[in-house]
Amino acid sequence: MSNTKRVRVVRRKKRKLRKWIKFVLLSTLIAFIGLIGYGAYLYIKADSVLSESYVEDTREKSPLREAMVDPSIDNVSVLIMGVDANEHRDNAESARTDALMVATFNKDEKSINLVSIPRDSLVYIPYVGYEDKINHAHYFGGTEAAIETVENLLDIPIDYYVKLNFHAFVDVVDALNGITVDVPYELKESNSMDKRDSIHLLPGEQTVDGEEALALARTRKLDNDIERGKRQQEIMKAVINKATSVNSLLNYDDVLEAVGDNMETNMTFSDMKTFITYGTSAGKLSIDTHTLEGDDYKPGGVYYWALDQIALEETKNMLKDHLDISTSTVETQTAPYEANGEL
Repeated sequence: MSNTKRVRVVRRKKRKLRKWIKFVLLSTLIAFIGLIGYGAYLYIKADSVLSESYVEDTREKSPLREAMVDPSIDNVSVLIMGVDANEHRDNAESARTDALMVATFNKDEKSINLVSIPRDSLVYIPYVGYEDKINHAHYFGGTEAAIETVENLLDIPIDYYVKLNFHAFVDVVDALNGITVDVPYELKESNSMDKRDSIHLLPGEQTVDGEEALALARTRKLDNDIERGKRQQEIMKAVINKATSVNSLLNYDDVLEAVGDNMETNMTFSDMKTFITYGTSAGKLSIDTHTLEGDDYKPGGVYYWALDQIALEETKNMLKDHLDISTSTVETQTAPYEANGEL
């Protein structure tokens, strides 16, 4: 090949290389701009949607807190309430808590303690002044009564709460394209609209949609409320892990839509942003799950879960240590059992 031809070949290759570099740079720039635009869109939408879910907290500050907390620097607690409300029942104001969990967040350790409170736990409910099932507290006095009852039970301040109904749970799981769970046994359950035995699951690890996840979270026909609480914790962990994964980035728009009118919280959008760092910061997020121990108790034929007082004290101390609360300034109230029957 002559020198002239070699020069032409080299020039053509250089032109192709320059075109390729320009194409790659342009594509990268477009993708980067698109990502920034999508991020800005999500930010604005999240601010709008989550701000609509915000409810101003009118409760008095807990004596265990000397000042208002800042989740960006303080260890804080969150009460998670899943209420048995849906459009079919039309019971938003008189719902019971079908799931009740307390999460404590330790900022330095990047750790979460998740405590499940069995719905039939026999506890003192300050709002009515006597003992009853803890899931009745919300029925008696709504969010404030439920929070007050949990604070009294665990002797810790509840800084924030998140209350979700059936529809929010179903839609969030669907927005994440399902979650992977281990179904312990074959089960048939009602769906979110109370259609009997409309959900059928076989045992084994599998990906479930929103309705199936709800059925798994609610069922206790073949075991008990304690095992159900453990399943709810595992489902919660699966949702957190899926939501904080990179693969779920493009699903956030649908997740925000799912929350919509189905969530109530006293967390501002600014507060919520700080919690995201637990799942996205460097290092592995630690989530430890716990359940309040106890025994079956049936006075007058009504079933309750009688809490083990020694184990309860250990749980209280564990939560206080995690929140870095050394001593209690509040005496937990108790009252003799009064038979009130099943609501």
